[in-house]
Amino acid sequence: MISWLRVVLCMLVLVLCTLVLVPLQLFFLWCDTPQRRKVPRLWHRLACRMIGIRVHVHGMLDRQRPLLLISNHASWKDILVLGSIADVAFVAKSDVKSWPVFGLLARLQKTIFIARDQKRSTGNQVNEIGSRLAGGEVVVLFPEGTTSDGNRLLEIKTSLFGAAAAAVPLSPTGVVHVQPVAIAYTGIHGMPMGRYHRPVAAWPGDIPLAPHLLGILHEGAVDVDVIFGEQITYTDQSNRKLVSREIEKSLRSMLSLKLRGR
Repeated sequence: MISWLRVVLCMLVLVLCTLVLVPLQLFFLWCDTPQRRKVPRLWHRLACRMIGIRVHVHGMLDRQRPLLLISNHASWKDILVLGSIADVAFVAKSDVKSWPVFGLLARLQKTIFIARDQKRSTGNQVNEIGSRLAGGEVVVLFPEGTTSDGNRLLEIKTSLFGAAAAAVPLSPTGVVHVQPVAIAYTGIHGMPMGRYHRPVAAWPGDIPLAPHLLGILHEGAVDVDVIFGEQITYTDQSNRKLVSREIEKSLRSMLSLKLRGR
């Protein structure tokens, strides 16, 4: 009973804070002020606290711009985790736009929506990411294309790395910095998280969202480690596939080490 009361209280607080912050965000978006990036970060921090996600950061977000973050993807919670650490813009599949609640929040955060099955529009989508990068925004890309079980890195898709190439001519320095970021769900209730509890953290996508969200709220204590790797400088001479392989190698190594408790 106490556990469910906590769930109700957390949801109530989160809903009330959302109702307060949404009008503010709409105003900042209308005025196009820098605060439009600060409000989502505040909301993500609040959401992590209410849901019970404890974020542990290793390394630092690279300070150079333009900056493209490449991350593994285990759950919708990855958005909350990375959004609580830095002022970032996400790249998401176009289906997310129509999701209840989450779709609205994504639009308020100026998420870049892409339709992976519409190859004719791929160039325009890549150019939008490139222009946002060149404008100084930190863009997060999940190149696996879907969520995993949290125990491994899926094969990454190289096509959207073209966003880095598209941003190079627009960059004031003529380069784009690409930084790998590994997200590892490592603990639950203060204890190491093994494979048995991994479904609490990961959301492969075939599990209904509402029961999964309630399960997380019911647990109320999940530890996640975020590891920032070394950035790779992308120039007009860089090979997209070679860069993607280097990023994949770095992500796989960081994720594996952290899941093994190192």
